[in-house]
Amino acid sequence: MSGMHLSREFFELIKAIGESKSKQEEDRIITREVVTLKKKLESSGPGGASLAMIPGSPLPGGPPGNALNTSKKKAREFLVRVLYVEMLGHDGSFGYIKAVELAASQSIIHKRTGYLVCSCCLSPEHEFRFMLVNQMQRDLISSNLLESCGALVAVTNLITADLVGTVSTQVIGLLEHSAETVRKKAIIALHRLHQLAPDAVTKEEVVDKVRKMLCDRDPSVMGATLNVIEAMARVDVQPFKDLVPSLISILKQICERRLPSEYDYHRIPAPWMQMKLVRILSVIGKNDSHSSEGMYEIVGDCLRKADEAGINASNAIVYECIRCITSIYPNPVLLDAAGASISRFLSSRSQNLRYLGVTGLASIVERHPKYAADHQLAVIECLEDHDETLLRKTLDLLYRMTNPVNVEFITDRLLHFLRGSTDPYLKSDLTTKVCTIAERYAPNNAWYVRTITELFKIAGDLVDPAVATNLTSLIAEGTGNEEDDEEADMVLRKQAVELYVNLLGNPPNRMPRVLVETLAWVLGEYGYLSSVMGLDMIIDGMCGLLESGSTAKLGGGAPSTRRLVLSAIMKMVAQYGSCPAAAAKVVDDYTKSSDPDAQKRCLEFQTILTNAPHLLGEVFPVDASLEDVEVDVNLSFLDGVVGEAISNGARPYQKPEDDDDDDYNAAASQAASAFKMTPYEKPAERTFGQGHMQGMGSTTMGPGGAANVALPPGGLAAGPGSPQASPTHQATNPVEPQLMLRGAANVWGKQPPPAPAPAPVVPSTSSFASAPASAAPAGYGVPAGYGGFGAPAPAPATPVAPVKTAAQLEKERMAAALFGGISAAPAPPPPMPAAATPQMTPAAAAPPPAPTPVATTPQVAPPAPAAPEVDLLGFDSGGTTTTTAASTVDMLAPTPLVEEPVAAPAPPPAPEPPAPAPAPADPFAAAGLLDGFGDSAPLPTLSTTEALDSAKFEFGGAPVAPLTITTLQFGERWGQCPSTHPINVPSSTSSSTLSQFMALCERAGLHKVEEIVATNEGIAACMAGGGSSVALVHGKISPLPGGTSSRVDVTVKSTDPQLGLSLSMYMQNMLR
Repeated sequence: MSGMHLSREFFELIKAIGESKSKQEEDRIITREVVTLKKKLESSGPGGASLAMIPGSPLPGGPPGNALNTSKKKAREFLVRVLYVEMLGHDGSFGYIKAVELAASQSIIHKRTGYLVCSCCLSPEHEFRFMLVNQMQRDLISSNLLESCGALVAVTNLITADLVGTVSTQVIGLLEHSAETVRKKAIIALHRLHQLAPDAVTKEEVVDKVRKMLCDRDPSVMGATLNVIEAMARVDVQPFKDLVPSLISILKQICERRLPSEYDYHRIPAPWMQMKLVRILSVIGKNDSHSSEGMYEIVGDCLRKADEAGINASNAIVYECIRCITSIYPNPVLLDAAGASISRFLSSRSQNLRYLGVTGLASIVERHPKYAADHQLAVIECLEDHDETLLRKTLDLLYRMTNPVNVEFITDRLLHFLRGSTDPYLKSDLTTKVCTIAERYAPNNAWYVRTITELFKIAGDLVDPAVATNLTSLIAEGTGNEEDDEEADMVLRKQAVELYVNLLGNPPNRMPRVLVETLAWVLGEYGYLSSVMGLDMIIDGMCGLLESGSTAKLGGGAPSTRRLVLSAIMKMVAQYGSCPAAAAKVVDDYTKSSDPDAQKRCLEFQTILTNAPHLLGEVFPVDASLEDVEVDVNLSFLDGVVGEAISNGARPYQKPEDDDDDDYNAAASQAASAFKMTPYEKPAERTFGQGHMQGMGSTTMGPGGAANVALPPGGLAAGPGSPQASPTHQATNPVEPQLMLRGAANVWGKQPPPAPAPAPVVPSTSSFASAPASAAPAGYGVPAGYGGFGAPAPAPATPVAPVKTAAQLEKERMAAALFGGISAAPAPPPPMPAAATPQMTPAAAAPPPAPTPVATTPQVAPPAPAAPEVDLLGFDSGGTTTTTAASTVDMLAPTPLVEEPVAAPAPPPAPEPPAPAPAPADPFAAAGLLDGFGDSAPLPTLSTTEALDSAKFEFGGAPVAPLTITTLQFGERWGQCPSTHPINVPSSTSSSTLSQFMALCERAGLHKVEEIVATNEGIAACMAGGGSSVALVHGKISPLPGGTSSRVDVTVKSTDPQLGLSLSMYMQNMLR
């Protein structure tokens, strides 16, 4: 046993625990061990120390004969055995004091053992933690780095919020320690102290230290800092926005193998650091087009190289890249590359890779459902897999890809798995998903009633009671259109009655409570509509629910369920016109019920039935569930009784002077007046997708002297010489301190070979994944011995079409039903070119007779103008709109702007060159918003009604045409427009009411689709280019206090980004 450094007792303990067959046997072993350990702490001779310090614990420093006080090795083994006792659920508090003693030992291994036991066993409120503070302070300033490391680990586990100030100074000082092991533990400990006490260790202080540690000379310290950045960015991403160039530079150096070889794992360079960096980029780039633009190139390279390696470590990097691509601002080329990687995962034989494929497909299918259509059979096979984990993830994928076309098939599959499931968590999750997709995508009301009723039968009380309320409201209200759909509403009610009548034969004790209560309400309200069973037979069936001898189990034994059934019986008796014997017996039995509410109902019903049966129709009216009950708050119907009593000598009622109710009401009114009930103003939201796009679409000269050529969204520069190739060329805030990485490359390895002179950039239509090697940055060469990481992928072999079997044909039929709303759905305009690999060819939203190329003639431009703030990245857009150089126009700036040349798309032949416009130039003319006004004539003022009437919106030299559509068609087109431009006017006097806003839309040339007075919302539509481009406008008016002005929120969506941008700028100017 000496070679194992274990005593025989300890060895036998571990062996006995491992060989125990039951929990009871394990408990007996640990109980004997506790007795043994307590004896070791007791005094071994006369005059031993008492155990008065804590229950079951001796004073520190027992008699000299105690082996635990003379042998540190035995004391360490004793603490490890105490740790076993604690891990197996028993109390080991008798040994805590020995752990505190051992933490003060001079031996490093004994000290760390004491810290470990204290970290695992001491609760945050334990008094022994205060005994460790002084020892941790001494260890933190120790010259022995092992003691400092042990103390830093203990700080993260033992320090509480009230003790942060005692060690924060020492921890911050260790950030400058000469040993990298101490520095990386210190940055983790500092972040932990910030989490415990944000006031003592502020966020600004931690962010400043993180920026410095990110440039540490040792890569391991940089890797530890990445953990802190990710955790803090998930809470508040704003302080790390300007770190995108630095993070991209670090990731690029890792991919180029600039780190030492000891960071490689199976020939993959620092995979954990790569995954951490990609996760940080996904957090920073979410909903931020400006930050996302700089990430496209490095994320694409990282995905490509990892995908080519094909081992587990690289597959993990591929998965993180897929998650990043689906999180940041979308880029069509990267989405295609992610779809190809998902396809490889789904076609793998490994269950783990298939799980990654389904998970990645679920993340991409929500916003880009077209990528799921290529994997129909793979999803069907995953549904039939025996792996429960893979099956659950596939069900989640089905839920995410539901649409109005495939909702019936997916709901049937979810209900099928719900029937066979025994896991309560899975059943609850599937129940929620079925309820959600049924309410959102129900093809008709009858299907919704059948589906929810089936869900009641399967899931029972796992269904939210609000779902039953919505179901009964749907049956009662119908479509809500009393003029046209009253007949359809009656058909729906009749179908619901027949559905629930067929359930009366089921055993009552097996019917869930929500099903019984819904059945009772439907049959009680509309039982007379049944054509499959008479009303008297329905009454007998309802009475059978209460007379079956198992009423205690009916609806789970809830008294409210029995009350609802009784009320339903009474309603049907009123509809039937007489009381059957079964109903009379039930009512008579429940007059003696122990439930006071049920007893009262039955006694009142008996009284009405016996003394005034003609009142049954008034007490239980037919189909009156939606009628309002008129309540006489003054009790005027008692005036006659009161008058008669007063005439007989009764004293009138007088309210007491010291009424407690008055005092209470007065105090409540005073308290209520102290509150301000005016709602806060809605904060202004940042315009989504309006980030600066430096270098995109500009025809000015770049830093290298070559002309910059407009690239598609996310397009990559041809070499490191272009601005897009280097992340350090991204614009950052000049006010904030920037992170300097000037010497980082020299520290982490030898410099790469010098990059060749950049070749002239030419537009290319090749896909991102198939870019030639010459187009990659210089540092991305394929090193020797890299195991295929970065090597070109072999050409795929031509597939041979196999002969389809009957099972395959059935899977294809199921796939057609599942992916009906995805593969058959029309692609959003403009359409993607049909090709084997996705192309990056720019396409205009409206197909012109001939494509207009971007002007690439190099010309020298002044340094002042910047690229226009336009959204070049549309969701699900199959192409991009070619942009030209234009100045950024501030519509709200009072100062004049310098006129910039604007290249209009496909201009008509100009008869004569116009005279140069006088300075200062009109910003609306620079933005192309004054088409139709004469250049020579002065612009009309917008302060008169005549000027507003003449302010027609024009696009491309022609006025827009009203698009006459219905509200339903507006909703369908709304989701098909990829370009979105929100507008916010905090205070508008020209459109302070909804009617003024709609009149403005009509004067601009839009068609007023609908004016919703109840919510102060309006929608309008127009088209340009003969209908090739469509623009939709939604506005909401929020009146401000005073009544003279209103807040106006407008959203413009269009199939053409330029049309949407121009119309939004026009609307913003007119609303102002």
